[in-house]
Amino acid sequence: MTHIKDISKRPSQAEVAALSKFSPATIHEAQGRRGALSSRLKPVDYRMKLCGPAFTVKCAPRDNIMLQLAINYAKPGDIIVVSAGEYEEAGSFGDVLANACLAKAIGGLVTDTGVRDTLHLRELGFPVFSFSVCIKGTVKETIAAVNDPIIVGGETINPGDIIVGDADGLVVVRREEALDVARLSQERDDAEAAYIEAYKQGKSVIEVSRLEPVLKAKGLIIDI
Repeated sequence: MTHIKDISKRPSQAEVAALSKFSPATIHEAQGRRGALSSRLKPVDYRMKLCGPAFTVKCAPRDNIMLQLAINYAKPGDIIVVSAGEYEEAGSFGDVLANACLAKAIGGLVTDTGVRDTLHLRELGFPVFSFSVCIKGTVKETIAAVNDPIIVGGETINPGDIIVGDADGLVVVRREEALDVARLSQERDDAEAAYIEAYKQGKSVIEVSRLEPVLKAKGLIIDI
């Protein structure tokens, strides 16, 4: 029997807020270069950002009936994450469903299939990350599970994991690691700010990155 379930373990608002301060790239590096979803997943507008708990749904390729059910049952702030078989030749989400999401204060959509009506999506400002843009329509036939673990963009996404996205891409953080990853991300941001200040003070890239012993060990000869 197929079940529609809620997220069993949601991150707290504090955990989501702690991660929302950082870029996906920073988070990816800070958590040991883990969690980056495929670079094929990009926002339909570079200004779009999202951060929130994953509300996961499995869809058959070229079929959006389960996506519509996910929109119906997702809670404010949830990020609907759709596994649809990496099928790019379908526009499974557009401006009509985006308005439904906005009416419920859903936090965004991530899908490994296509979307359409991108001009309207940009105007609406609802964050949408997808594998493709495609005008081809979908059917409403195949029933599947909601809020089971899924694989999207090469990463396992569990319901309640935190998804963070911006113009560069997406990263997933395990719910139980959220505060530790936020702390490590802050440490990385602080270190990078120190690097930038060092450059402004006239230090070289080799000095700041401590490259001299590395280059020497590799036998690099500099004749400049």
